[in-house]
Amino acid sequence: MTTPSNAAVPLHLAGNNAPVTEEFTVEPTEVIGEIPADLNGVFVRNGPNPRTGWSPHYFAGDGMVHAVALADGRARWYRNRYVRTPLYDNPGRSRFELGFDPATATMDYRVTTANTHVIAHAGRLLALEEGGFPYRLTAELETVGPFTFGGALRTPMTAHPKICPESGELLFFGYQLRPPYLTYHRAAPSGELLQTQPIDIPRATMMHDFAVTRRHVVFMDLPVVFDRANPGWRWDDGHHARFGVMARTGGPVRWFDIEPCYVWHTLNAFEADGAITLTGTRVPELWRTGTDDIGGELPRLHQWRLELAEGTVTEQQVDDAVVEYPRVADTAVGNRHRFGYLTSFSLDAEPHHSSIYRYDFADSASRRTHRLPEGHTCGEAVFVPRHRATDEDDGYLMTFAHNRIRGNGYLLILDAADLDSPPIAEVQLPVRIPTGFHGSWISR
Repeated sequence: MTTPSNAAVPLHLAGNNAPVTEEFTVEPTEVIGEIPADLNGVFVRNGPNPRTGWSPHYFAGDGMVHAVALADGRARWYRNRYVRTPLYDNPGRSRFELGFDPATATMDYRVTTANTHVIAHAGRLLALEEGGFPYRLTAELETVGPFTFGGALRTPMTAHPKICPESGELLFFGYQLRPPYLTYHRAAPSGELLQTQPIDIPRATMMHDFAVTRRHVVFMDLPVVFDRANPGWRWDDGHHARFGVMARTGGPVRWFDIEPCYVWHTLNAFEADGAITLTGTRVPELWRTGTDDIGGELPRLHQWRLELAEGTVTEQQVDDAVVEYPRVADTAVGNRHRFGYLTSFSLDAEPHHSSIYRYDFADSASRRTHRLPEGHTCGEAVFVPRHRATDEDDGYLMTFAHNRIRGNGYLLILDAADLDSPPIAEVQLPVRIPTGFHGSWISR
C-alpha cells in the first residue's frame, strides 16, 4: 500500500514523522559534551513506523524500537528494530482484516502494532500498544513473540502500566470492544499475574492511560467512545466524564464526575489529607467527528483533587503552556512528587524547535525550561537517576532529538536539576530517528 501520488502527505507522515526504511546497528561516531560515567544501561523508545511507508493514521504504523547503549562514559551502539507482529508480516493489511473473527465477534490480540511504549519488568523487555498483547523483545531488540503471562492474560494491555516503586508490582488494565469493556490486572515483581478483575462500565471507551497511588488505582471513563453504527472512535456529548477510584487489590469502584474532557496521559497521582491529587494533560474534547479530526484545543497540564470523604472534585489548570508526554521519576510513581517533566507539543509537521519543562510542585508549579536550538525537536524526556541519588531531581533527562538542518537524530542528555545549562551530552547518530511515543531507561 502506497500514498496516492495526487494526495498531500498527511501530517503523521510528514517531516520527521515520516518512517525510516532500514534497520541499523551502528556505533555512534560523535559525542558533543561528555557522557556521565554512571550511565550504564540502554535508553529505548518506541514509535510508529509503517513498513509500507504509508498508514491511515499516526497510531496505525508498525512498531519500531530505537535504542542507544551507554557504558563507562561511552556510547556503545545504536539499534532500531521493527517489532515482528502479524501486522508487520502482512504489510498494508488492517488489524480487523487479520484479527477479527465475525463468527464469534472476538479479536485475536496477537494482532497489534506494538508501537506505543517499551518497558522492562521481571527481566522481560515488552513492547506495548493498547489494542493487543505485549510483545517480548530480547536485549538486542529482536522479537521473541506475544507475552501473555503464561496464558493468563486474555485482554489487551494498556501501553501505560505502572510499576510500584515499593512493591515492584506491575499494575495495568485492558479495554476492549465487547464486555467486559474494562479489566484491571496486577502482576507480581517476578512476573506472574496475581489479579484480574472486570470493571463494570456501560460501553467501550478509549482509555489510554490511568493513575495509581500507594493504595488505589484511578480509571478514566471519558467521552471518546466506540461508535458501532459507524465503526470507529469519536466524541459523544451524551457520555459521562468521570474518574473511578478502586483499591489496588480490587473491590468496588467509586466514581467521581468531572467536567467533560479527554486526558491522554497522567503525570502522577498521590494521596494526602484524605484526597487523591491527579495531574495530567487535558484537552476539552477529542475527535468530535472521528479520528481524522485533529482540530481543537491542544493539551495543557491540569490537576484534579478528589475528596474521598465528600465525593467531590476540584479542577485547575496548572499552566498555559501546550505540553505532552508527562513523566516523573520512577521512584515517585504513586507517591507525592515534587517535580514533573513535560515536552512542548505541536501539530506542525516541522515545529521550529522543542522545549523541555521541569515543573516544581513545591513552588506553585513554577516552570524551568530547556529550549532546543532552532530546527531541533524532541519527544518525551525520561528521568534517569544518578548513581546513589539522594534527591528526587538528582539525575538526568534523556530523549531522542532530531536535527532538521543535518537530517540526523541524537540522544540528548540534560541535567534534570538544571535545565538552564547546556546539554551534558549529545550522542550524535548517523541516521534519522522519526518522532515517536514513549520509552524507558533500562539500567544494567
